[in-house]
Amino acid sequence: MPLADLLGDTAQAAITYLDSARKRRVDAVATCAEIVRRLPERLPEQGEAPREVLHRMIDDFDDGLVTSTGGRFYGWVVGGSHPVAVAADWLTSAWDQLATMPDSSPAAAAAERVSLSWLLDLLGLPSSASAAFVTGAQMANFTGLAAARHAVLSAAGWDVERDGLFGAPRITVLAGRERHITIDGALRYLGLGSGCVTPVDVDDQGRVEPDAFASLLAQVDGPLIVCLGAGNVNTGAFDPFTELIPLARQRDAWVHIDGAFGLWAAASPMCRELTRGAELADSWAVDLHKWLNVPYDSAVVAVRDRQAHAAALGVVANYVASPGDDVVQFHLAPEFSRRARAFPAYATLRSLGRTGVAALVDRCCALAREAAALLDDIPGVTVCNDVVLNQVLVRFADPEATARILAAVRAGGEAFLTASAWQGQPVMRVAVSNWQTTSEDIARMAAAVRQAVQT
Repeated sequence: MPLADLLGDTAQAAITYLDSARKRRVDAVATCAEIVRRLPERLPEQGEAPREVLHRMIDDFDDGLVTSTGGRFYGWVVGGSHPVAVAADWLTSAWDQLATMPDSSPAAAAAERVSLSWLLDLLGLPSSASAAFVTGAQMANFTGLAAARHAVLSAAGWDVERDGLFGAPRITVLAGRERHITIDGALRYLGLGSGCVTPVDVDDQGRVEPDAFASLLAQVDGPLIVCLGAGNVNTGAFDPFTELIPLARQRDAWVHIDGAFGLWAAASPMCRELTRGAELADSWAVDLHKWLNVPYDSAVVAVRDRQAHAAALGVVANYVASPGDDVVQFHLAPEFSRRARAFPAYATLRSLGRTGVAALVDRCCALAREAAALLDDIPGVTVCNDVVLNQVLVRFADPEATARILAAVRAGGEAFLTASAWQGQPVMRVAVSNWQTTSEDIARMAAAVRQAVQT
């Protein structure tokens, strides 16, 4: 079959799916087990024609797709892909560039350098910071904390890249009790263990308490890393950076900010105050496949100390010619073989522009406030967070009804909502981060919740 015909069929199938997103039910119809049963148990001896494989894929997998690309998906802060990001992602696959270094793809390297420069500026981070594309906030936190581990142990006279952690000075990590689990995951991957974390008390919105932080800070002896949050995963709240970071500086601590979705607030003049002081940190993690609405997977890590960043991640191979350029990406990211993630990010940023990104953030925040007002008006439903960003946290009069209500809403196909736990109680979380979401979508979600509560 000619390539043009195969790709034409693919484009038409993708267009049909994307055009149906507003009408489709949001949750999948089929379960994973049901889909597996309809697929071949063993790899066929003889291959099949590409066109036949494509159409069988559409038939076999369509009812197992969750319409996270549409405007009525509110789970896990998942943004749907912007049209220009989808188009650029198709080109990324067609071009199939190895984004390891400029020699392997000058185009990919150029797209990375420009889009990373734009992002640092858009998010109010130091223009001199080094930055790299990674898969998601887990790897962004890992990379930032790897640079932190290098820096604090180097200051203590220990070369962790050469000598490992056996016999190294013990590192203490201060982080809020409501930190995201990827912080603990990154610390485990780095060999520090989640037990190195001294949890800091937080307020009723999940923000680190400055007095509790100062008290613990005075008790720490030795290398210190501080992890703060921009956008609590449940409430959207921000740690008070302007109070906490100067205190950490007095103890020569490295400060890392997990800003998976919250750092995008800096792109909006209306929300920017929430991030005030974030620029004072040493490293930052931010997802692009959340609020920028580019396809999975895409995130960025930025590090103030370029030398610490490269020392923690950099490698040397005799078959890889390095021009001595510290922007070479395999010195700044965990992966050697890397997809050219910058192309969709570059296309989306250029398409939206500074005002477009700000408008996307502002619109989602306004819709979150609409959702909070509609949900709070339902008898037996209480919004239990200050809606400062795009997160709405809901508690039901009967906590045990949470799972039943969520299941009913998802079964109805009107919206996709997820459960969480807050202050020891089960809650429902509404995350608004899709470029397509409208007031009508919010009203449909609230009506579905109301019906489920009253049933």
